[in-house]
Amino acid sequence: MRIVTLDETSRQNILADLLKRDPNNYSAYADTVQEIVDQVKEKKDEALFAYTEQFDKAHIDASTIRVTEAEIEEAMKEVDADLIEVMKKSMANIKEYHEMQIRRSWFDSKPDGTILGQKITALESVGVYVPGGKAAYPSSVLMNIIPARAAGVKRIVMVTPPGRDGKVNPVTLTAAHLAGATEVYRIGGAQAVAALAFGTESIPRVNKIVGPGNIFVALAKKAVYGHVSIDSIAGPSEVTVLADETANPRYVAADLLSQAEHDELASAILVTTSMELAEKVSEEVDKFVQSLSRKEILEKSLENYGYILVADKLDDAIETVNAIAPEHLEILTANPFEIMTKIQNAGAIFLGEYSSEPLGDYFAGPNHVLPTNGTAKFFSPLGVDDFIKKSSVIYYSREALKAAHKDIIAFAKAEHLTAHANSIRVRFENEE
Repeated sequence: MRIVTLDETSRQNILADLLKRDPNNYSAYADTVQEIVDQVKEKKDEALFAYTEQFDKAHIDASTIRVTEAEIEEAMKEVDADLIEVMKKSMANIKEYHEMQIRRSWFDSKPDGTILGQKITALESVGVYVPGGKAAYPSSVLMNIIPARAAGVKRIVMVTPPGRDGKVNPVTLTAAHLAGATEVYRIGGAQAVAALAFGTESIPRVNKIVGPGNIFVALAKKAVYGHVSIDSIAGPSEVTVLADETANPRYVAADLLSQAEHDELASAILVTTSMELAEKVSEEVDKFVQSLSRKEILEKSLENYGYILVADKLDDAIETVNAIAPEHLEILTANPFEIMTKIQNAGAIFLGEYSSEPLGDYFAGPNHVLPTNGTAKFFSPLGVDDFIKKSSVIYYSREALKAAHKDIIAFAKAEHLTAHANSIRVRFENEE
């Protein structure tokens, strides 16, 4: 891995480099995605089936688009029993964590005759996109469906691309069943997002769409936002490790590569105050790459967006981490809890040498759907709050409104909204 001495110029150059991965920069695909979205919105099932034939080479129709209970039962028989047990353990951790996030409606009554509050309501329906094809991502299924269930969403629709044989990966189907999906459809790509957003003859529309996907899925979610809600426009995966001279270089190298193997746009960055650690990590990375299965992807990812940054002071290293605002941040220092208090921007923070990033991907419980590409400066991990909406509740007695009515009328008149003022005035016109 390349080693860079950290200063203001190198920091700005690296930040600019990382921002090139933003999905919003891929405008070349936008027109294609918009055409797909428009066709599904207009022609519904007809377009949906045609695009599935075109892109997935699979034939589906109204009678086969929805995965049946019998298919799910058959899929579960194909999945290794030990893997099912692992998924159940992971589910228990994810469920327990997200149930801690549940918020309740609240009301505050005052002696003056006012009651103010907030009513929490679960979304009625949610669509969960899960990547498909040969790969299976059961962890993504669990991380998107379980918080929706914890929030109280009644209708949870999963869509995932079929293979050429029209079948859905059995591990994906098993995870969907265990997590509590209420419907599963064998469709993928931008066309699946459009179907969830606008509805077709076979798929009723949903209120929100969540879940990862390729650039076409990301841009389709962007295109339908406003018609429905979405979780985010997710970019490529990334990890930043903040380490001092106490860190184990072999652990650091392994953790950097755990994200670099995702794809060629993934980012893996070490920020450290130790040149000795930097050099040892670089050596360990080179050794690991030669023995790992995704060697070509790892090499491209590290060549494109892999850095070891060496800072003079720990404060400079922390400042750089906050500027990067990484999706995953590992803190491998002598006192990680102290450093954690100084972190302003990160999607998920892993503390200590036995809390490596894959622990969060699969098992610990916190959600692995995280803000990417610097958006941790203003976005949060997926959670129960993403599957609820809030309504304000207002009650005033006659006496309470009377005490405030002249102030409200004065405010309305100041904005030249006489009908607003009149709405209050008529309630007390016989007393003036």
